[in-house]
Amino acid sequence: MHITRHTDYALRVLIYVALKGEAQSTIGEIADRYGISKNHLMKIVQSLNAKGYLVAQRGKNGGLRLQGDPAHINLGALVRDTEQDLALVECFDNPGNCLITPACRLKHVLAEALEAFFQVLDHYSLADLLPSSRQPELIRLLGIAS
Repeated sequence: MHITRHTDYALRVLIYVALKGEAQSTIGEIADRYGISKNHLMKIVQSLNAKGYLVAQRGKNGGLRLQGDPAHINLGALVRDTEQDLALVECFDNPGNCLITPACRLKHVLAEALEAFFQVLDHYSLADLLPSSRQPELIRLLGIAS
């Protein structure tokens, strides 16, 4: 399975905002730190805000903050929320398109593998992706002032 850039960038945004804690982040600073298009990031932030992962405040002193504790943001739920298409093969959505669908067992094996993928992600939260106080390398790499 390959997650989309949308999900990848959503994870990066949440990591960045979580590392800033109570300090607000801006789309511009996140885009600069990761080298991502600001326009593309605006769509992702809008989606994360609409889904309740972020609080976006407009205006001169506006910015982004997490909506709640990073420990309550489940990675499996986040990936399910951000991925548009979880069909690993065409028969997940269109069983009539493949000649061997009536006798094929691949769909069931891949469905089981996808479920295992999500079971692993369901064991982790955003907090698990954040460094402990003894490992500030992620903060340093992103240029976040402490």
